[in-house]
Amino acid sequence: MRFFIQFSYFGKAYHGWQNQPNAITVQEVLENALSKLLNLPISLMGAGRTDTGVHAKEMFAHFDVHQLAKIPELIFRLNSFLPNDIAVQQIFEVKDDAHARFNATARTYEYRISKTKDPFIMDMVHFIWKDLDIVQMNIATKFLIGKKDFECFSKSNTDVYTNICDLREAKWIQENDTLIFTITADRFLRNMVRAIVGTLLNVGVGKYSADYVNTILKSKDRALAGASVPAKGLYLTSIVYPNTILKNG
Repeated sequence: MRFFIQFSYFGKAYHGWQNQPNAITVQEVLENALSKLLNLPISLMGAGRTDTGVHAKEMFAHFDVHQLAKIPELIFRLNSFLPNDIAVQQIFEVKDDAHARFNATARTYEYRISKTKDPFIMDMVHFIWKDLDIVQMNIATKFLIGKKDFECFSKSNTDVYTNICDLREAKWIQENDTLIFTITADRFLRNMVRAIVGTLLNVGVGKYSADYVNTILKSKDRALAGASVPAKGLYLTSIVYPNTILKNG
């Protein structure tokens, strides 16, 4: 039987989602908790990887067991056992061939920037004191929309089959002293969102024109894009799956 687990985490203490040698990860902590409570080795396949320090408001993974009873009790026990920076929301049965990574049809990230230095949120946002032209930054996002090659925003030497992503939404909004960038695509390359935000910030401070983003895209050259912004402002906020993955879907 295959199950999906939905969870969230605050990424400051972790070297990302995916297991790594000699580094603590969310996957390791969650697998250990499940294995201990179920008294059998559990291996999780996540919906994707997040980098060191990135947060997730909504993340999914799948795992296989012969049977799973009293799921609400298991969720309660997991949340009691896990550290305070990881929380489980749901566990539900899916079809045997459902896959947390490959069946996802859309992923959404937010990047949060504070214009005010606030010691109580500095681990959750990127602080910028400079004035930013949000109008120009939003004009620049229009060049990102569509099915395009995003190699210029990717970490080099990554093992991917294609750099093509279908980017469906990219926009900035301001809420009081906080700027929020929302971006949705079918998939993302490593470091892609943070590199895009860094590039758009260069537009916001007047270093790049809005249409220069299109030049960067066409170049496929990471050196032309802006520097990656810090991980602490980045949140995975949503992953979408078709209802057909459900056991009775």
